[in-house]
Amino acid sequence: MESHDHTAGGGASRSTEPAVGTSTATDVSLREYVETHFSWSRRFDEERDRRYTEVGIEREKALRIKEEADRAALSLAREIQTYKDEKANELREQISSERGLYVSQSELKSAIAEITATLKPVVDYVASQQGAHQGGLDQRNLIGWAVAIVATIVGIYFAFN
Repeated sequence: MESHDHTAGGGASRSTEPAVGTSTATDVSLREYVETHFSWSRRFDEERDRRYTEVGIEREKALRIKEEADRAALSLAREIQTYKDEKANELREQISSERGLYVSQSELKSAIAEITATLKPVVDYVASQQGAHQGGLDQRNLIGWAVAIVATIVGIYFAFN
């Protein structure tokens, strides 16, 4: 049994037993008094607990939504990267296939030198036939014709290669 402090003056005990020297009919524990007179405290606690529960539920919903959005973003990023890779591969293939269609600079210079060497005797013969009576003007015309012929031959060469 608990020890009681029985002082003359009727002090209360440490238990919920009525205080010494007081009427037992009017003694109520502090807990009972608060519970009966301050029911708003209990309602406040219940409301607080309900709100905490709701916040927890909403937090879980938000987390699920975030996780789903993260998965969708990752999937979209993969699709975009796949698309970029496919386009880059197509461009590489196109460049590789077109590489054989074009003449290199050295090949073009070689073809022009060949055509010029082939036409030189013709140009020299025509120049000697025309003589000096027409002078430099005719030589310019002759050179123009020679260039036109060379350009035509080069065009034909590239059309068939």
